[in-house]
Amino acid sequence: MSKNPKIKERTLVLVKPDGVQRSLVGEIISRYERTGLKLVALKFLIPNKEQVKKHYLIDSDWLRKCGQNTIDSYRKKGKKPLFENPVKYGEWVLGKLQKFLCAGPVTAMIWEGSDAAGVVKKITGPTEPSISDVGTIRGDLTIDSYDLADEDGRAVRNLVHVSGSPEEAKKEIKVWFKPGEILKYRLLNEAMLYDVNLDGIKE
Repeated sequence: MSKNPKIKERTLVLVKPDGVQRSLVGEIISRYERTGLKLVALKFLIPNKEQVKKHYLIDSDWLRKCGQNTIDSYRKKGKKPLFENPVKYGEWVLGKLQKFLCAGPVTAMIWEGSDAAGVVKKITGPTEPSISDVGTIRGDLTIDSYDLADEDGRAVRNLVHVSGSPEEAKKEIKVWFKPGEILKYRLLNEAMLYDVNLDGIKE
């Protein structure tokens, strides 16, 4: 088996309440599973507001960046932002995310494998479903948009949250899982992906 540490990269996925309520958990898991990534942790829970806040504020500058991105997006579309202060806008967005993620059960999971964070992001598609490509989870399975969500004063319903990078994943995983909840086991599928010499295939 390869000793390359890249094959042990981990990333976090949360199937949000809309994905759970639309009975898409199995479909979403299968999309990641078929790539060869290994599922090493899985739980079903209803988050509380503090947990969601901790999740998003892992990046101490998240409120400002989120708010500024939202303001820029509004102006690009020729619309007036709800707030001019980026931090205040970020707080408004966080409140919508808390309400959404705490509305019902969430499926939290950790996937492991080569370039896990990048592979999961590619399969999931961009954050806004309406611009996600066909073949991605968000492109195939939902039709929401930022415009519609903003008009309704709610968070965009895009089925899943995925970590943006391996570094982000390490921080986020700690919010949702204890070390003892992450399993270490051998998956036979890994041999085909990572076994350098493919020993043991022939009888």
